[in-house]
Amino acid sequence: MTSTAELLAALVRLPSVNPMGRTDLPADLLYESRVTDHLEACLRKIGAEYERISVASGRDNIVARYTPPSPSPITLLFEAHQDTVPVDGMTIDPFGAKIENGKLYGRGACDVKAGIAAMFTAFARLVMERPANSANVILAFTIDEEHTFLGVQHLMASGVKADFAIVAEPTGLNIVRAHKGVVRWQMETTGVACHSSRPDDGVNAIYRMARIVTALGEYAPRLQASRSDPMLGAPTISVGTIRGGVSPNTVPDVCRIDLDRRMIPGESADSAIADVVHFLAARPEIDFPYTIHRTLTCPPLTPTGGDDFVKQLGSVIDSVAGRHEVMAVPYGTDASTIREAGIPVVVFGPGDIAQAHTKDEWIELAEVDQAAEVLYRFAIL
Repeated sequence: MTSTAELLAALVRLPSVNPMGRTDLPADLLYESRVTDHLEACLRKIGAEYERISVASGRDNIVARYTPPSPSPITLLFEAHQDTVPVDGMTIDPFGAKIENGKLYGRGACDVKAGIAAMFTAFARLVMERPANSANVILAFTIDEEHTFLGVQHLMASGVKADFAIVAEPTGLNIVRAHKGVVRWQMETTGVACHSSRPDDGVNAIYRMARIVTALGEYAPRLQASRSDPMLGAPTISVGTIRGGVSPNTVPDVCRIDLDRRMIPGESADSAIADVVHFLAARPEIDFPYTIHRTLTCPPLTPTGGDDFVKQLGSVIDSVAGRHEVMAVPYGTDASTIREAGIPVVVFGPGDIAQAHTKDEWIELAEVDQAAEVLYRFAIL
């Protein structure tokens, strides 16, 4: 069987960049098909039962199943995403998969191709060794986690059922049971274009948006002070991009911003957006229309159910790595969509989130091997 390091290196060498709405990236880097092709070949090689499922044009989930030699009442779901963020600003070869001092470097090495490699290695051992008392295991590699979560949403809509799920993300071999949710939306103001030598003939959409942005700058600290979760802290909001205008000598007739709102348990995307709309409605300077277009929703993850599985996973981690913590984190993952479908879930994997998306992204290979061992032992009940 191919080693975990060899599989990880092969995956890193295959670009699977999620453009995340951008149109300026080279086509030969985009989307997950190269990674999906490789994983499909690996599954065929070990004789695993699998299916490749189209989610969007040229973008497929791949789902494999292991059935133990003796019937088991327990089904586990191992899930990881195939896509990565873009490679802008990287100081290393993004697809070189260079190994140095026990670390493998490249885009996706940490987030989350190391998790894919660990999950596949554990799954392949189950398929080939067929240990007694093992659980049924569903192995799912999905698309589009870095942008709109299409892959995991499609997976859950397909009716996949399990008693417990593990989602691969870099947690330092710790267990994440809760995380914030996120809703993102675009706001747009419009105006009337004219020549900048006669600005009074037009209506400047950027000036209008500037009033909204100023108001949101006052709203943000009020939001953080308004409520808090004992594990996850306060909700937050941030304006991430602003775009408007076509030239310095034209009064702009449109301006857009993108907002990122992190949610805590008890909040929903609808309520988060409505709260902003209500705040802006009370501001006399916002005396013009604007539009809202939601682009992404990922609900918060709450630690509901699966306590016995969490304890068992913790015991296995301790036996392999010596210790673990149960944590809450501020970022979102596929796990909350799985939990919304009724499956108790945790986030677990090798690597440190501080290395994800970085200019010299890397992963400790020894930790990837440890993660694979944990997952294999966990599946043997």
